[in-house]
Amino acid sequence: MNVPFDHPTPADDARQRREYRDYLAHRMGPMIHALMLVAVLSYLVAIGVGALMRDSPVPLWLRMAPAPPLLLVALATGRVRQPRLLSALTLLCVLLLEIGINLGSVSHPQGRSWVPPGLLLPVATSVLWMGRWDFLVAMTLCALGPLPILLLGPTDNQLLVQYLVYMAIAIALATVLRAFMAGTLFEQFRLEQQLREQASIDGLTGLLQRNRFLELARSALAGLHQQRQPACMLFLDADHFKQLNDQHGHAAGDAALVALAATLRRQMRQGDLIGRIGGEEFAMLLPGNSLEQACRRAELLRQSVREIRRPDGPLTTSIGVAECSPSCCDDIETLLARADHAMRQAKNAGRDRVVCSPDDC
Repeated sequence: MNVPFDHPTPADDARQRREYRDYLAHRMGPMIHALMLVAVLSYLVAIGVGALMRDSPVPLWLRMAPAPPLLLVALATGRVRQPRLLSALTLLCVLLLEIGINLGSVSHPQGRSWVPPGLLLPVATSVLWMGRWDFLVAMTLCALGPLPILLLGPTDNQLLVQYLVYMAIAIALATVLRAFMAGTLFEQFRLEQQLREQASIDGLTGLLQRNRFLELARSALAGLHQQRQPACMLFLDADHFKQLNDQHGHAAGDAALVALAATLRRQMRQGDLIGRIGGEEFAMLLPGNSLEQACRRAELLRQSVREIRRPDGPLTTSIGVAECSPSCCDDIETLLARADHAMRQAKNAGRDRVVCSPDDC
């Protein structure tokens, strides 16, 4: 979580893509739901007007057949927020509309196909597609949808050429609209993500703030408990920090905190979480580490911190380690409190040391 962002890993890229798809699903879900309801209403009106204006060899009940599944799909989109399922429902809606257009076109006077609704679909749906593949499949459906009635009806090369030209223009316009919509949504997503990061990241050290650390640690601990994996919490406190601020100024204190945070970051492994809990207090969650492993890592960390130079000597820390075993796992607040208690024992024993607290169970 605290890996520098200037060199994102493949895991970071995959996570961001998942977050962006989820973001699109939640943002676009209500709009997709509303447009689908409009599509159902428009389809019913078109069928009703067509039935009043002309006779059709296709029975009215058959022309109405796409309406019930269209309505079910539209209602389902009001509840679904999973990106893939939402895209699948939207593509199904387009397919049902194309079937309806073909059924309605049979009733055109003199057997000529009535395809303007098919030309409207690419533009009307251009803003709905969350992924590139969704858009390509949808445009293919829109382009091929009215072709059966065009090709199976009386041969009219002029009408076919007109359709192909108009459909190419409609898809080109849909591509431009989607590109604009996608760019706007991505910029909004990135801005909101930056604001969330600013709200959860400590501005001085770049580490997680207390609330965000506890939130992520709580989730990680629940997963470890289900997998029956151990975890340990480290609680660190910089020794004599008030003295550093009082005698050498807050700039010196800030520099020591930044150096300490950098040292913590260098010591972290994949899956570890680091947060700034208070002024000069930090916590590390070490998933999968036994108490023995965590104590070794804490001792290495203590020695690394001593390499940081204060104006009056080396920076030292008191570190408490608390274990959460698979058989008896505390909640995150209790685990942090036990690590804090062990850290205070290290303070009372003379500072610049590690105290380990085994699980009480």
